[in-house]
Amino acid sequence: MIFYFSSTGNCQYVAERIAAATGDRAVSMLDCLKRKALSFPDCEQLGIVVPTYAWGLPDIVDLFLKRVQIRARYAFFVVTYGTTPGNTLYFAETYLRRRFDIAFSLQMPDNFTPWFDLSAPEKVAAQNAAADVRLDAIIRQITARETGHFMQRVPPQFTSLFHKMAYDWLRQTSNLRVEETCIGCGLCAKRCPVHAIEMRGGRPVWVKDKCTMCLGCLHRCPKFAIVYGRSPEHGQYRHP
Repeated sequence: MIFYFSSTGNCQYVAERIAAATGDRAVSMLDCLKRKALSFPDCEQLGIVVPTYAWGLPDIVDLFLKRVQIRARYAFFVVTYGTTPGNTLYFAETYLRRRFDIAFSLQMPDNFTPWFDLSAPEKVAAQNAAADVRLDAIIRQITARETGHFMQRVPPQFTSLFHKMAYDWLRQTSNLRVEETCIGCGLCAKRCPVHAIEMRGGRPVWVKDKCTMCLGCLHRCPKFAIVYGRSPEHGQYRHP
């Protein structure tokens, strides 16, 4: 089983590519949590494919790894990142209560467009093309059941102490706003993984102080009407 969390497609793409190559199945962590399907007593292979949020893991991934019960003969970890994978492997092994046989970091376009500029299609395409080359190598190593840690740009472990503080600040829903171009389609509310958005008077309203900050609402809005920081300048992103 290969479990992933993905808001704009990077990790879903990676998980499905690995699943196709290894004859396995890619499964959404969010779907497992919704269905309360969290027991997998006998798996040949366990894969975890997740993004980096504030040098750590998204809260949904934290929750899944703490609750899932799984036994597998071979376990691999793949984390996607923009600038650094942070201490994601440390957190994942702590929550899952086991070490991974092999671990990788995979640089891909960072969808946190309040900071990162993805407005140039050629640049984004080049980043995804480079990621595909790296992913091909990762797949070969997983298929061969190799072992070892192949994480790149990992900061010292003491920086894990700053993850929660940074993440809690970044995921405050007060950072988000809606422009007049909103057409009231309600897709943001339907797609929010933690039900932080409600439609009121034909417009989205954030009803929780914090969300996962996956930015699925921002990137999948058909009118690009949801704004966080400099996101209007930096564009929308979905994995092609």
